[in-house]
Amino acid sequence: MKPIVLLACMMSCAAAAPSRMVHDFLEVAISPDGKHVASIEGDETEAGRPSVKSLVLRSVDGAWTHEVALPCGRVAECTPSDLAWAPDGKHVSFVLRSPGSHAHDIYEVQADGKSLSRTLAFDGTLLSLKYAPGGQLAVLATPGAAKEAGALAAGAPVTGELGADVHEQRIGIVADGKLRFASPPDLFVYEYDWRPDALGFVGTAAHGDGDNMWWVAKLYAFDAADGAAHVIYKPASAKQQLADPVVSPDGKSVAFIAGLMSDFSSTGGDAYVLRFGRSEKAVDVTPKMPASVTSIAWSCDGQGLLAKLLVSDKTEIAALGLGPTPLLPDPIAAGEETLGGADTPVSFACGTKMTATEHQSFTEPPEIEVGEIGTWHDLTHANDGLAPAAKVQSITWKNDGFDEQGWLLLPASQSGSAKLAMITSVHGGPAAANEPHFTRGGLSGKLLGQNYAIFLPNPRGSFGQGEAYTQANVRDFGHGDLSDILAGIDQTERIAPIDERRLGIMGWSYGGFMTMWTVTQTDRFRAAVAGAGISNWQSYYGENGIDEWMIPYFGKSVYDDPAVYARSSPITFITHVHTPTLEVVGENDIECPAPQTMEFWHALADLGVPTQSVIYPGEGHGMRDPKHLEDYQQRTLAWFAKYLRASGP
Repeated sequence: MKPIVLLACMMSCAAAAPSRMVHDFLEVAISPDGKHVASIEGDETEAGRPSVKSLVLRSVDGAWTHEVALPCGRVAECTPSDLAWAPDGKHVSFVLRSPGSHAHDIYEVQADGKSLSRTLAFDGTLLSLKYAPGGQLAVLATPGAAKEAGALAAGAPVTGELGADVHEQRIGIVADGKLRFASPPDLFVYEYDWRPDALGFVGTAAHGDGDNMWWVAKLYAFDAADGAAHVIYKPASAKQQLADPVVSPDGKSVAFIAGLMSDFSSTGGDAYVLRFGRSEKAVDVTPKMPASVTSIAWSCDGQGLLAKLLVSDKTEIAALGLGPTPLLPDPIAAGEETLGGADTPVSFACGTKMTATEHQSFTEPPEIEVGEIGTWHDLTHANDGLAPAAKVQSITWKNDGFDEQGWLLLPASQSGSAKLAMITSVHGGPAAANEPHFTRGGLSGKLLGQNYAIFLPNPRGSFGQGEAYTQANVRDFGHGDLSDILAGIDQTERIAPIDERRLGIMGWSYGGFMTMWTVTQTDRFRAAVAGAGISNWQSYYGENGIDEWMIPYFGKSVYDDPAVYARSSPITFITHVHTPTLEVVGENDIECPAPQTMEFWHALADLGVPTQSVIYPGEGHGMRDPKHLEDYQQRTLAWFAKYLRASGP
């Protein structure tokens, strides 16, 4: 018996797809004059994600909408991204990936959607376009890239001398169809911002492999003329990663987020402010705040910071002072929803009171909204009339002295007291959180359509309760966090008709590890699906492409303290497993490599535990091919249907 390398699936249990797909808004940016909104958007597929994306321009008054005809057509890899408005608001620039390659170009289009033109052709990856106040355009560029940017992308084939081919992502200034680098060649720059005088930049950067070294990145100042760089802030400890550097309008300070983070793309922690000229004397302006700062931006007048906070089950926009305060600030806007704009935490038109953002919740579909913060109104109505697949409740419970929160989703059609099978879905990370997203299609919608309840816990290690809570699973993976999840399941059974005899568990990445771990610790679950899981922390250390993330969480390398890695490894307790488990992973996943899934599958097959494993060709840490994503979902539905439908003892 071998793990399955899949090309197609012929499952017979497919749930009926919703008759109308959700229209998603992936990026939203308002012009500086507050008159136009640019967005990247697309219709979800049956698997739940847009495969074809469009660039759309709208007038803020709602008078007109224009979809820009892209030169590579309406195909999956013709992907616009990284919107940036020119300071005068007359045109918007964006990055466009060339289908079938890792080459990217920069285009600009007028505010009315006309006169599309290419401003830079580049053989490599481009991202994070930013205009200086004077109109200069900068970008992060990786020449000759062998893969898309970031550890979530599918890795390049591993051949040749290991460690010899290290790509460098550098700040570049675009002018007259050419790119001039403005950071040194030996640094990989992750995020950056212009200084207002356009003479330089501030950014997070590290030496070495860009996928791996983000966890040790420092804050640098860069000279735009010669690319010279010097460190202005070093993390205070291994548990402090840096993200989201933003320079104040007067150019005297830089703010950033610092805290324990497990992925470059998943940001949370405390907000810090550093005055230039005071090397490494940064001030934590949110110490001991019982919330996670997930994005920041300077107010238009430069007198303070605006932060997006995750506060238990609420997303808040709040003004932060520039001095240390342990208290939660009064929110300008708050709700059980998610918000997103091109400028964090929303897209600003400074000089006007207009802002733009995309908003959605579990029961309200995504739309673009505009207006003053907290008094927005919908600009789009693309999803009017779409009904959610779930009735949703935020639930709280206590465990080991922690106040904890999660979401319980019940089928929209559920009524009466008939008991439901329930799937617990553990989020990735672990430094992340289950946040509100409209539930209709995708795997969650299909599970709800087949009358499952879904539990989305935020155990210790998650964002939303403050930095101490995020750090509470350090050197304790699988132990306290599993205790939290089980206590949360107990709470769901107190308040809803959940059938204890028909519980399932699933997750991806950290959630995949937790699924593998859980079935070695308890027989409470009758079926499990582990996506991109980790079965053996000791072998994982030498197999993955991002081992620097492990030092903050385990304290030492596996060579210096193998026992702490073994203590949290599912393989250590593998003979305890009785739960039927399906495992899936991408062939080119560098974050959670396929051998980890194969090791777990091999052990269960050898022990006679019902199991199946699927390796998806060409995929990285996240599924991109809609056929693969649909196949994974149908296999998951079939697995749970097989083992959870009968309510045995």
